[in-house]
Amino acid sequence: MAKKVTVYSTPTCPYCVLAKNYLKQKGVAFEDVNVAADQKRAEEMVEKSGQMGVPVLEIGKKIIVGFDKQAIDDALK
Repeated sequence: MAKKVTVYSTPTCPYCVLAKNYLKQKGVAFEDVNVAADQKRAEEMVEKSGQMGVPVLEIGKKIIVGFDKQAIDDALK
């Protein structure tokens, strides 16, 4: 079964766009959460990752901060 993938991002973040495009290229379905528009989900992101910076990717139970292809690939396995 595919792991649940969530991307916490903002519309103005270039690394968020890169991360989302990378997942799309790999054919990975994901939920895109705009933390600029949703304060509750932003707090959830900070609780999970310990930081305010985006993107934060949640793949299964793994939290990845920033656009890190290797970490994304490893988490998707």
